[in-house]
Amino acid sequence: MEKKDANDLLKKVRKIEIRTKALSHQIFAGEYHSAFKGRGMTFSEVREYQYGDDVRNMDWNVTARMRSPYIKVFEEEREMTVVLLIDISRSGLFGTAGQNKRDMIAEIAAVLSFSAIINNDKVGAMFFSDRVEKFIPPKKGRSHLLHIIREILEFQPEHNGTDIGEALRFLTNALKKRCTAFLLSDLIDVDGDGNPNYEDALKVAVNRHDLSVIEVHDPRERTLPDVGFVHVKDSETMSAAWIDTSSKKMRSAYEKWFADLSAASSRLFLKYKVDNVSISTDSDYVKGLMAFFQKR
Repeated sequence: MEKKDANDLLKKVRKIEIRTKALSHQIFAGEYHSAFKGRGMTFSEVREYQYGDDVRNMDWNVTARMRSPYIKVFEEEREMTVVLLIDISRSGLFGTAGQNKRDMIAEIAAVLSFSAIINNDKVGAMFFSDRVEKFIPPKKGRSHLLHIIREILEFQPEHNGTDIGEALRFLTNALKKRCTAFLLSDLIDVDGDGNPNYEDALKVAVNRHDLSVIEVHDPRERTLPDVGFVHVKDSETMSAAWIDTSSKKMRSAYEKWFADLSAASSRLFLKYKVDNVSISTDSDYVKGLMAFFQKR
């Protein structure tokens, strides 16, 4: 990397660190803690049974040995492992509202990372396109966190497409212990009928991990302006075509396609009880994340 590029990167890292660290300390730390802490329980000790204790926690081996009823005592896990699944496919480079989707995903990922570090959690990151491009195993510490943020800002994928299912399968196979995972994506990964391609992988992942989805979209993806003939190109498949945006029928068909896509993913998350939030690049993601945390 040239010196100028390195200096520019360091400035970006420092800028995003200052902003997101402040947000994490002032706003998100408490919400993050209450939303995600205590989801797991770990064995602590055994003690004699007391009136009102849950008999489902009875330790029958100790009870038999001591000839007196004993129960297992559990406590909340105070340390979590957080993994960020970051979509870096080329569709993330689209943006019409001051920043593109990938930039917003990067800042949200940084906020979540700082919130985790504040709570003494391990943080890892996975970058995926139509395959897993890079995996950073979970660790603690500021230097590790800044390494993740640098990768978020500068990592260049080798492939263009999107395969959310592949990312979820990797998560399921790579982390055997239950973790808190955030999928950050525009969720544009559907079949010819507009159905999400990743249902099977999602079904398995949510049974293994505490998975949440943060969708980032651009407002121009949902509606097309009436500006006549426009040459459009799919950034992932590289297919191109001319479309007549002055056609009301064409604009309506496109809006319906995107609405159906959003509805299909919402039904999928509802079916498997996956917490999710949709954030637009022209909105304040702080409000979106706060509402998301409070909803959990």
